[in-house]
Amino acid sequence: MNWMEIDRIIENALREDIGPGDITTELTIEPGHTSSARLVAKADGVAAGLPVFARVFALLDPDVQVRMNVTDGAAVKKGDVLATLSGPTHPILSGERVALNLLQRLSGIATMTRSCADAMESDHTRLVDTRKTTPGLRMMEKYAVRMGGGTNHRYNLADCVLIKDNHIKAAGGIISAVTRARAGIGHTVKIEVEVETLEQLTEALTAGADIIMLDNMDAPTMRKAVEMVDGRAITEASGNIGLNNIKETAATGVDVISMGALTHSAPALDISLKFD
Repeated sequence: MNWMEIDRIIENALREDIGPGDITTELTIEPGHTSSARLVAKADGVAAGLPVFARVFALLDPDVQVRMNVTDGAAVKKGDVLATLSGPTHPILSGERVALNLLQRLSGIATMTRSCADAMESDHTRLVDTRKTTPGLRMMEKYAVRMGGGTNHRYNLADCVLIKDNHIKAAGGIISAVTRARAGIGHTVKIEVEVETLEQLTEALTAGADIIMLDNMDAPTMRKAVEMVDGRAITEASGNIGLNNIKETAATGVDVISMGALTHSAPALDISLKFD
C-alpha cells in the first residue's frame, strides 16, 4: 500500500472524528495517564488492516505501542486477541473509533472474499473485485480483497479499456468502439468488452476484444459463451453473483468472476478494543 496516501486518509478521518478536540477524554482522564488494552475479535473471520489500525495511533502519538499477535490474511476466531496496546491513554481513546472503523471494514471485506473464494471450489477461475468501492478507500479495500484471497480488477479508469453497454450505445456498436479504442492505445493496454447476449459475444470476438465480460448471463448461456470463445479471449463473469451461485458460475469454465459485492456489501467484522 502507498503509505503517504494511507496517512492522508487516516488524517482526514481523525480530523472528522476528533474535530476541535476529544472533550470527553480531556475532561475525564488526567494528562500523562497510561493504559493497556486488547484488540479482540468478536466473530470468526479474516484479519485485514492491522497495519492501518496501528498507524492511526502512530500518527496521534508515537508513544502508543501496538504489538500484533496475528498478520493480515490470517483466519481468526471469536475471542482471539489480535493485538495489544500500551501507552498514553488520551491518544488510545481518541483514535479508537477511527482505528476500529477501518480495521472492521477491511476485515469484513477480507472475510467475505475468503468465503466466496472457498465456495468457488475452482483451481481455474480467479475471483476479482470491481470499482464499486467506498469513495476514498479504494486502495485499502482492494488490499483487503487480496488479503482474503481475491485479485484486483482495474484500480481506476486509466488501467484498461472497459467498453460497457453505455459506451457501446454512444459509440454506435461494439465494432466501432473497439476499433476506435485500438487506434488510440499502446500495445500494452488490453480491451475488455461487456456483452449481454451471444450475438454481442460474436461481435466482440470479431472486433478482437482481449477480455469479454459475460454480464448477467445464466449458467447454461455462460457455458455456451465459454465454448464459443474457445480461448481466443479471457472470459469474465459478472452480475448477480453471490455465495448461492458462485460455484455454479465457476463450473462454466470462465477465467474470472468479478463481484462488486466483495466491497459494496461486505458486513464489517465485529472487533472491539478492551482496556485491561
